[in-house]
Amino acid sequence: MHPVLRSLVAASVVLVAACGDDGRRSSQLTSDVTWHWQLQGEIDTGLEVDVYDVDLFEVPDEVLGRLRADGRIVICYFSAGSYEAWRPDGMAFEPAAVGTPLDGWEDERWLDIRSATVRDVMTARLDLAAERGCDGVEPDNVTAHENDTGFDITSDDQLDYNRFIAEGARSRGLLVGLKNDLEQIPALVDDFDFAVNEQCHEFDECDVYATFADQGKPVFNAEYADEFVAAPGDVCMASSELGVRTIIVPLDLDGSFRIGCD
Repeated sequence: MHPVLRSLVAASVVLVAACGDDGRRSSQLTSDVTWHWQLQGEIDTGLEVDVYDVDLFEVPDEVLGRLRADGRIVICYFSAGSYEAWRPDGMAFEPAAVGTPLDGWEDERWLDIRSATVRDVMTARLDLAAERGCDGVEPDNVTAHENDTGFDITSDDQLDYNRFIAEGARSRGLLVGLKNDLEQIPALVDDFDFAVNEQCHEFDECDVYATFADQGKPVFNAEYADEFVAAPGDVCMASSELGVRTIIVPLDLDGSFRIGCD
């Protein structure tokens, strides 16, 4: 194992001990659970929601402990498909596996999801999620096959990788969500416990998630458009009709405001 990965896993054991957690709850998601998604800023743990989706690396131990003590389901976010130099395991990626920048996110670069090194890093991240006491994970950027990554990533490559992540999560007792990747939902719905989407109302794509809803699996959706912030009524009504759990939040996901269609 790469030295950075080894030290990361070792550090995660200390984090668990600091939280005083004596084992993860076997939390089960239902289609009607409410959620909050925040990856930056001080997290308000007092919201009346069932699920918190927070950053795997950034969420403080005390926040994790408080959420779990309050009976919340804690989903831990990490990027499964992009290189972020500021992460503590960033040096574990081989340079050949780091591709072109993500559109709109110039400080992130696509990863070659076929790389054994990339999979080793993601395995360590799943270990960290389990050891920190997360109930589930939200692996992001799992649509390399649809983007200009600098690599020849096929749909089959993406299916294989997404299933690798899902199987790794479930084998550790973690719930796992499918992030966006709309075109592969029919093939992947059975491998994932919930879905996370961005802007399905803005792009008129929410009906694609009927497969998840039909199986009683929650569909968590975030909208960012100013028009929805100003007048959320119609989008909330549409969400209710479709069985989608929509929140309207800032693009930075910094907790500065939240409008929930709960």
